[in-house]
Formats: sequence, C-alpha cells, structure tokens
Amino acid sequence: MGWFTRRTADPTTPTKLDREATADDLAALTAFATSRRGVEFYLEPETTATDTTVVAIADDGEWIRRRTGTPRAAAKIAQKHAIPLYEAARTGYPERMRAWNRAHPERRAR
Repeated sequence: MGWFTRRTADPTTPTKLDREATADDLAALTAFATSRRGVEFYLEPETTATDTTVVAIADDGEWIRRRTGTPRAAAKIAQKHAIPLYEAARTGYPERMRAWNRAHPERRAR
C-alpha cells in the first residue's frame, strides 16, 4: 500500500511559502524605524518556510515583521539607524509587543 514510504522532495525547490527579501521589505523596515520612537529589531533565523526576518517593535509595542534576506542585511539597517538588534531566539520578545497584540486583536486576523 505504501503508507510508510517516504516521498523525497527536490532540495533545490523552495517551499511554496518561501520568497526572498525584496527592496520593499527593507524599505518598510526603514520607514517603520524612522517614523516611530524607541524601535528595536528582533532577528528571526531562516526557516524552511521563510527567509531571515526582523520584527521591528516600537516603544508602544506596535510591530511589523519583514524579510531581510540575511542577518548581515538586518544588521546593516540597524547600524545605519542606530537601532538595537537582538536575536529573538535568545532574548524573546518584549512584553509591550504582547500587550499591543491584546489591545489590537484585529491585527491577528490577517
């Protein structure tokens, strides 16, 4: 019957959800960082479904997530705008982000 046979995927074929970071992604991070106070970047590592991403979190907890392509690209934007860059896997996300999510449930519906 073949219930336990393994299907092998072509390792060179990206997943359906995968896409590379674009100039629009980097511009969105820059626009967010320059239009809000107290922005911090939280680097998220590449996964099988997405490229390397950064979550930009303002001091009021508002946030956006965009692909950056590489950690180096994220660091370059952070350095250019004097924004702290943390590894989300090590530090976690700040409580103000969770508080903002609770106050804006419509954002989770996307």
